[in-house]
Amino acid sequence: MALLFKPFQSVLENKEGARLFYPRTVVIGNVDTDTLAQEIAEYSSLTKGDVKNTIDNLITVMTRHLQASESVTLDGLGTFRLTMRSPGKGAASAQEVTASQASIHVCFAPAARRNPDGTVSTRSLVSGVKCVRYGSTEDDQNQSGQGGSGEEEEGGTGSMG
Repeated sequence: MALLFKPFQSVLENKEGARLFYPRTVVIGNVDTDTLAQEIAEYSSLTKGDVKNTIDNLITVMTRHLQASESVTLDGLGTFRLTMRSPGKGAASAQEVTASQASIHVCFAPAARRNPDGTVSTRSLVSGVKCVRYGSTEDDQNQSGQGGSGEEEEGGTGSMG
């Protein structure tokens, strides 16, 4: 399995006036909770129903903590937190700021590991990923080297939602 990508042209021009191309991930499917539960059950002594119930309870408990202004860290996975965004909806003074100006989003930061010397950080969900150009043939893949710094496709904060 590999992470698929395709070329994407930026809408912004660089200093020389050129609109450069960058790699962008391609999503070709979605895995739902039932499928995850079945796959996890295959790795454990739990039934699919036990795993599904655990996932459902995890979501309930995480929601409660996130809505109490707490971040939630799942070891080996990452940290979730709620953020507020209000582009173009600023107030003239601090007293005029209200929550209704913003939309609430879930921000996810993947777990990280550091080398013993503390210099290099690798995010656990993306370490060792193999990148392949979407629609390429096997010969193309062998000739084009591997990408994979693990950076996000648009340089964002990893926000979801």
